[in-house]
Amino acid sequence: MTPDLPLTLFVDRSCPLCAREVHWLERSADPARLLLVDISAADFSTAGLGRDLAQLRRRLHARSASGAWLTGVDATYWSWRLAGHGRWAAPLGWRPLRPFLLLGYQLFAVLRPHLDWLPHPDGASRCTTQCSAPQPSSPASDSQATKQP
Repeated sequence: MTPDLPLTLFVDRSCPLCAREVHWLERSADPARLLLVDISAADFSTAGLGRDLAQLRRRLHARSASGAWLTGVDATYWSWRLAGHGRWAAPLGWRPLRPFLLLGYQLFAVLRPHLDWLPHPDGASRCTTQCSAPQPSSPASDSQATKQP
């Protein structure tokens, strides 16, 4: 059964792998059919959703216009279909594969928080506000730091 449209997909753009999928969906998604909401945005609020942020981060969530929730493989399946990627979504709907897909998604959900080492598709532009990597010091500043006045 097709969910009532638009379907709102709650995504985590801070996750490198998720951000790649979001970019892929954005290229073809019609906002009248699929809305993408970033749960890592500073202004995101869970008010009125009936879900907290920890729940939204643990599994992919989508909510239909009528308020029905889809999670995990089902959220992926419908978001891909609604974005026009039915060919890629089709195997997610095959009943014989379902137990393997659910198991694979559970494994992915456990591993996802540990994938932040992957390169982010936004590259260095996201480091202007989020990264706090120490800057390498120059030899001149090192020599002055070791000299006593």
